[in-house]
Amino acid sequence: MLNDDILDAVIKRAKGYEARETVEEYSVVDGALELVKKRVTVKDVPPDMTAAKILFDTGGVDELSDEQLEREKQRLLKQLTIGDS
Repeated sequence: MLNDDILDAVIKRAKGYEARETVEEYSVVDGALELVKKRVTVKDVPPDMTAAKILFDTGGVDELSDEQLEREKQRLLKQLTIGDS
């Protein structure tokens, strides 16, 4: 079970993901806490090549089909070319 959780985390990091951060501010109004401000920030975490290398080196991609591997390759290449611009 722990290995699956670790593998899932490495796959997520290798692919990149969006992280949501919520900040809430409260104030005491009439003796009770009341939400006065809420800010939600979405951060884009880019793919991590080190995590991708770990997957390939440890065989974490063995169960992917050739088509899935090709799609992932094209997606990563696209990410790299966007980052160079």
